[in-house]
Amino acid sequence: MRVEFVPWNRVHYQLPQVWWPTSLKRSKVEIQNAFIGKSEKPTAEEVSAALGPSAKLWKQLADWLAEEQGVAVQEWKSISPKYGWTLRLKLKKRIIVHLSPCGGCFRVLFILGDRAIRAARQSNLPQNVAKVIEDAPRYPEGTGVRLVVRGARDLAAIRKLALVKLEN
Repeated sequence: MRVEFVPWNRVHYQLPQVWWPTSLKRSKVEIQNAFIGKSEKPTAEEVSAALGPSAKLWKQLADWLAEEQGVAVQEWKSISPKYGWTLRLKLKKRIIVHLSPCGGCFRVLFILGDRAIRAARQSNLPQNVAKVIEDAPRYPEGTGVRLVVRGARDLAAIRKLALVKLEN
């Protein structure tokens, strides 16, 4: 048997191919942000054109949050042009919801803490939304619940989740 000495700085460690827990893996997002590649924040006209028929729902949700819930601070944010732009709706400094414009629809993201997750489970959300909450990835800052709004029927669950987030 022949043993070969390898200096410590030449040792290559091979990490296992799957070393992240599945709960931390990022799921693939099927719907792309409408403003990928854009370096400046979008104008209201560009957002409306990208959203198409769902622009009315975007406005309804933003107006409802601002007028009835006091979530009046709106801040556009992009971490990089390759991810596009997201509108953060805030209550003072607290981010309540992220809205991402897509082609013909928009994505909604809530980061819910443990109390909010318990409250959401106890509320009477539609079964498909409850499944999204159960399958949502957990992060140190909370559970990331991502939903897509394509029609008016989707707004009821979004409003319930916004109220849960505001109360918890």
